[in-house]
Parts: sequence; structure tokens; C-alpha cells
Amino acid sequence: MKFLLIFSIISVVVSFIGSRDKTLQGIKKGLMMFLNLLPAILAVLILVSVALYFLPNETIVKFLGKEAGVAGYIVAASIGSVALIPGFIAYPLAGLLVKSGVGYPVIAVFITTLMMVGVLTLPIEAKFFGLKTALIRNALFLLGALMIGLAIGLIYSL
Repeated sequence: MKFLLIFSIISVVVSFIGSRDKTLQGIKKGLMMFLNLLPAILAVLILVSVALYFLPNETIVKFLGKEAGVAGYIVAASIGSVALIPGFIAYPLAGLLVKSGVGYPVIAVFITTLMMVGVLTLPIEAKFFGLKTALIRNALFLLGALMIGLAIGLIYSL
């Protein structure tokens, strides 16, 4: 994290030396983008926090923890395939789930299906690419997500 911060500061200084106006314009644009995303980020984080507060850790672990076995993978894949959560929300959510006792393999399945499988967006995808292509793509990525979860499980069991 420190490296990224130092690299960013150096990059801004170099950019500022190259073109003061463009750098200030870029900083202003980036800040506006951040401020536009901030309400969505805060809203989802608040909703997730409230949900995690009211859902006992035992319930979360029961459905997504190691004791859930294969069912945990299926639940994570189902939720990830249906949910429409952007990545900048999904990763903090995954961190909260890990702190609640959900294992990394299940988190890997959840995040992968969240990013790559779209049940709710299937009609739009089918409209542009055709139903057969959309179904094949989603099925392959669902299978891939499950394989990624299994691979993560094998790596963490070593």
C-alpha cells in the first residue's frame, strides 16, 4: 500500500511538472468521479453491514462456512450469479465475510460468479450475442468459478 501511495504521488508530481493544467484537470475529474461513486459505495456498505449485524455469524458460517461443504459453494455461486454488486463493493464485502468465518474457497466462488456470471443480465446479453452464446458463456464461467474455488481450497489445504 505504501508503494502504491509513493508511486501515485511521484506520478502526480511528474505529471504536474509536464502539464500543470492537465494534471489539475485530471485530479478534479478523478475527485468528481469518486464523489459520484461515494453515495453508492456508502449505501451498499451500510446495507451489508446492517445485514451482517442482524445475521448471526453462526448463520453465515452455516450456509457458507467449511461445515456447509459443497452446499456452501452452491449458495455462494447462486448469490454471486444473481447479485448485481460492483467490484469496488464486492471486495470489502468479501473481507467482511472472511472476518465472519467464511473460507477463501467460497469467497473465490462468490467473487468470480459475481464478476463473470450474470443471471439478471442474461436477457440483455442474449439480445446482443444470442441466447445460445449467452447461456454457454454463463455456464462456462459458472463452471470456471467452481473450479477456481476448488483450486483455492486445495492451495489453502497444503
